[in-house]
Amino acid sequence: MLTSPESGDSETTMEETSSEMTETVTEAAEEETDEETTVSPEEAAAEENRLDTEEILNSMTLEEKVNQMFFLTPEALTNVGVVTAAGEATKNALSAHPVGGIVYFAQNIESEDQLKTMISNIKGYADEVCKVPLFIAVDEEGGTVARLGGSNVLNLPNVPNMSDIGATGDSEKAYGAGNTIGSYLNEYGFNVDFAPVADVLTNSENEVVKYRSFGSDADVVSELALQFSNALKNNGIMSCYKHFPGHGATAGDTHAGYAYTNKTYEELLDNELKPFISGIENGADFIMVGHFSLPNIVGDDTPATLSSVIINDILKEDLGYEGIIITDSLSMEALTENYSYDEIAVMAVNAGADMLLMPDNFEQAYNSILNAVNAGTISEERIDESVRKIISKKLSMD
Repeated sequence: MLTSPESGDSETTMEETSSEMTETVTEAAEEETDEETTVSPEEAAAEENRLDTEEILNSMTLEEKVNQMFFLTPEALTNVGVVTAAGEATKNALSAHPVGGIVYFAQNIESEDQLKTMISNIKGYADEVCKVPLFIAVDEEGGTVARLGGSNVLNLPNVPNMSDIGATGDSEKAYGAGNTIGSYLNEYGFNVDFAPVADVLTNSENEVVKYRSFGSDADVVSELALQFSNALKNNGIMSCYKHFPGHGATAGDTHAGYAYTNKTYEELLDNELKPFISGIENGADFIMVGHFSLPNIVGDDTPATLSSVIINDILKEDLGYEGIIITDSLSMEALTENYSYDEIAVMAVNAGADMLLMPDNFEQAYNSILNAVNAGTISEERIDESVRKIISKKLSMD
């Protein structure tokens, strides 16, 4: 049967229309798929960090992972009296114990060139013998606690006590203090500052953080600590909020022995915890836990550093902190007077600490964790949880 020109044109038109509709639907579906699969640069970077972190973690031995959880002085790493240089002894020590971080003090500083060279060398050795870079830290709060600024060796600008800045309530001054400190820490090669002090000075008898705290008003402390931290970050320096859950509520000094507060969790939430919550909401890199006791929260005199209630239940679960949790120095008498070196290290890890700062006896603390994993007292998954955070943070460093 012959088809008339009219009907032929009609069929052609219908075919073309159908084809055009199909193409339109296909294009729309492709556009929708493109929209669904579009990933922001931040999301792409986060996924790359996650994959790289897992690859490195899976390549590590248990010994390498446990080493990453320690933050040591150069003396504890090398077994040298006073370290003022980083040479073959440092490289060999790092090869044997690829620890997570090194913290320097005034005794390690002789001159600007010496400090820069020492830090540059140890970073270079870490690149050679470790699977991830080193955290290089210092206690540089300003005022009475300034290992570099107070060394009388380096020609650095004066940064006042945080109590003086807090008295003004001026957030720009807090930022300026952090900016000054962050600038010279970056110049010398540091990447972590154990600051700001986020303690709210609620106990008038407290002498430990009296001049180091921004004051007794939790909202002021929250804002000024945040500005100080932001300034550090803008200079490429990671900050560390301390001393969780608020050393300003105590009267005693954990350096010298037992210290405590009778405050309840609700009371801390209304006051001392506010600066830490602000830090968590704004991405605090580290939070340092203090050694004081909170019997009305924990139920006994266990120091916060060793308490699963304080770290796992409150800091991680209730407050949702996902960053690195580091202990205060494990050589302080609040711990060593009441616990053995083995107990301190194992209890801190089981409580939820990710990094252990300056144990009195590194080898003993290190071996106690290895033995606990081998005995099943600490699971390797628990170790992985902490080391995963450490690797991820190191991969994000500039």
